[in-house]
Amino acid sequence: MEPGVAHAPSAAPPRAPAFLLGLGLGGFVDGIVFHQILQWHHMLTDTGDQPADTVAGLEANTLADGFFHLATWVLVAVATLLTVRAWQRGELAPPWRAHFGMLLAGWGAFNLAEGIVDHQLLGIHHVRDDLGAPIGWDLGFLAFGAVLLLVGIAMARVPESRLVRRRRRQASRRRRPRGSSVA
Repeated sequence: MEPGVAHAPSAAPPRAPAFLLGLGLGGFVDGIVFHQILQWHHMLTDTGDQPADTVAGLEANTLADGFFHLATWVLVAVATLLTVRAWQRGELAPPWRAHFGMLLAGWGAFNLAEGIVDHQLLGIHHVRDDLGAPIGWDLGFLAFGAVLLLVGIAMARVPESRLVRRRRRQASRRRRPRGSSVA
């Protein structure tokens, strides 16, 4: 391929970068807000072996929280890399509505996966480990995740006719020589 020549846009704009970004940012919101600011739970607070009210338990939980944040950072870094690679290939960027929708869908998927796996199946922590009966908070967390996922998917749906119009506009911009204007 010759330098400076753009690739033809793919059939659909890339959606994976925004979804991965939503997964990572959803993890950051969980870790920063629930683990650090509100201190409602840490990664291992409901295991029985690592209570947050002992120095040893807090050290173990802080280490686990750090690995959790590292994983969410990796998701954001991969999303960034995929975004840059798509841009370098000349792929058409998704409309903002679709991009934001996929970001919300990723955040919702994070909440659902974390809520089902960590809170229910593994039982390593709950949204509110500082309460005697945390199931209501866990169910609210899952419901919020489901709403984010469904709203995100609905927002990400872009009618094919809009995509076709965007591709035509972008293609016509590429065909015009620099400095020329449309009369």
